[in-house]
Amino acid sequence: MGRADIQGKVAVRMPHDERVERNFIIQQGLPEPPPGSCHVLIAALLFQPRVVALLLLGAVFTQSSRGFLALACLLWWSAVFPSLSPFDALYRLYARRKPAVASLPKAEPPRRFAQALAGTFAAVISLALSQEWRGLAYGAQLFFLLAVAALAYGRLCVGSFVYFVLRGQLRFAMRTLPWGGGV
Repeated sequence: MGRADIQGKVAVRMPHDERVERNFIIQQGLPEPPPGSCHVLIAALLFQPRVVALLLLGAVFTQSSRGFLALACLLWWSAVFPSLSPFDALYRLYARRKPAVASLPKAEPPRRFAQALAGTFAAVISLALSQEWRGLAYGAQLFFLLAVAALAYGRLCVGSFVYFVLRGQLRFAMRTLPWGGGV
């Protein structure tokens, strides 16, 4: 059932999870998906964060400066050369084996900015570990882990949110939050 908003238009009521997924998709810079189709695209968009989470956990566990530097390079490469992203190439290999899996859309600027920001965090952690600046290393690792958890479990991409805020689109950014009203 729809409900009338203040201007008299009929708004479609979506289940909470679909609204959260829709906001996440829009936060990635993609067009608004049709109702009922979000779950297919979400799986594709969350492939990279899941791989990054595994690499991040490995680097945190080993406290390897080189591990964080490698992660930074992978993320920066993906941001600068989105058509050559190793994460997207890995996803395409995975998708070939599962015909029902959604194709991965081109990385739009908010997603690429998020990749670059995550790469920068990984580089800062690498530098901090190599210089034995433990406080900075641990603090940046904690923030990075929390950002990945927010993405994986809450559908909040901190990097994409920051992208819109820096572009002067605070109201838009706020509406794309998981608890936001939507765009």
